[in-house]
Amino acid sequence: MSTLYVVATPIGNLEDITTRALRVLKEVDMILCEDTRHTKRLLANYSITTPTSSYHQHSGCAKVKKIIDLLH
Repeated sequence: MSTLYVVATPIGNLEDITTRALRVLKEVDMILCEDTRHTKRLLANYSITTPTSSYHQHSGCAKVKKIIDLLH
């Protein structure tokens, strides 16, 4: 089974992020985020190329199952 990390990211100033958070975002296989557009802006600022996928309150059960399958 894989490890799930929850990483807080800045809402406003892109510099308001820890070096540990940046390391985790670089090392993981995939980043699930509420809005990929905002996250891609943050990742581009730090030259992070990790793939992203959206997950938010309107994501259905099929998306949850896919995420759980990825973790296994």
